[in-house]
Amino acid sequence: MVTSTANLTVITAFADLPAEVLDWLHAHGEIREYPSGAETMTPGAPIDYLLAVLRGGIQYFSVQNGQREPKFRATAGQITGLLPYSRLQAGKGYGVTLGDTTIYRLHRDQFAALESVSPELVQRLVGMMSDRVREEARSQERDDKLRALGKLSAGLAHELNNPAAAIARAAANLSEQTAAAPTLLRALGEHCLDPAALIQLTALATATPIGNATPMSALACADREDELVDWLEDQGVPDGYTLAASLLEAELAVPELTIMADQLPQAARPAAFAWLASHLTTQRLLRDIQEAGSRITQLVTDVKTYSHMDRGTDYAPLDVTAGLRSTLNILSYPLRHKHITVVREFAPDLPRVRGQASSLNQVWTNLLDNAIDALPDQGGEITLRTRLENGFVQVCIIDNGPGIPADVLPRIFEPFFSTKQAGAGSGLGLDIAQRIIANHGGKLEVSSVPGRTEFCAWLPA
Repeated sequence: MVTSTANLTVITAFADLPAEVLDWLHAHGEIREYPSGAETMTPGAPIDYLLAVLRGGIQYFSVQNGQREPKFRATAGQITGLLPYSRLQAGKGYGVTLGDTTIYRLHRDQFAALESVSPELVQRLVGMMSDRVREEARSQERDDKLRALGKLSAGLAHELNNPAAAIARAAANLSEQTAAAPTLLRALGEHCLDPAALIQLTALATATPIGNATPMSALACADREDELVDWLEDQGVPDGYTLAASLLEAELAVPELTIMADQLPQAARPAAFAWLASHLTTQRLLRDIQEAGSRITQLVTDVKTYSHMDRGTDYAPLDVTAGLRSTLNILSYPLRHKHITVVREFAPDLPRVRGQASSLNQVWTNLLDNAIDALPDQGGEITLRTRLENGFVQVCIIDNGPGIPADVLPRIFEPFFSTKQAGAGSGLGLDIAQRIIANHGGKLEVSSVPGRTEFCAWLPA
């Protein structure tokens, strides 16, 4: 039992209470002493007490991916634990005392009587609970954004790495080609080619755009390459295999090269074809660098479109299809990693909606991320569908995963409700998505049966 009502006045919420209320708290509560490092809460343990810290403190930890992460702390004078009208039933993390700690406890069975004894104190405690819920929601929303950012960053790193590596490889090869160019030019110049032959040689170097060769089967390509290598060797070219790939990529095969060879002295042919292949290789490497650079530029554009960071945060007319496309591009790595097929059924000439692009893209990310998680590692299908229905733009994200169990479906939008393992999700993603859509004057609906789960957002056109 509490030894003195004076002990309770160190609690900010109790400080100015009437004496009779303090006497009641004194009579119906109890004091507990804890050594430093003692656990006052563990995951899954029932939470039945209001806790008021008289001395010391309690550090609370959440569990993220099996690790304890500091969440908040309650120090002397503060109240924590269960509060009146709270639906909290069990701990989700750990509470550990900071130094020797003294705590006043009041059991939940006393809350009804407390409301009669001091409606004012209950009102204060309910206000504290509301503040706690708002702060928890803000904290979880920030955590959800950070987790989403982590996933997007990992995917974006993979997406950027490929074109960056391609640029590095092409630049290294291009350096070799340009270093060899003077030698090739000198070797070609030693033969003092006829101007007409030079014109025809340079014409071959520019006649066929690199990279536009007609697609062929692997067997047909191998046959053409063997034929060209044999022909080059007949022309006295010692490294025919080295040159053949570049020549064939520009659709220069034996018939085209034979016409050129007839214009050249036998001794000049190795130097001429070596120069031609080098020039074509240089063009190809430049094209590779341009394409990789364009890919990086597109990724940066997608990130800007996705985050809307090049504009303000006010509501403005926007194209939801563009937001869906940029979100898909940002999530392309996890989609490819799980071999997921994406079906796009975007309605043409869809009217714009008035909204915040970054907020709506957060919704699409959350729904797509959930769909990706629901599908197996060896493939599945996600369908994105847009259409105009009765003055609303409808955006549906459909997956062919196992579905949401019937007993879970009614609770799917509840705050903090999650079917994922501890630390894998906050249970706020769908609640946040629903609130964002509601703030845009729309609604978010879900339907699910085994093999088909569909989330549909309705936004005023």
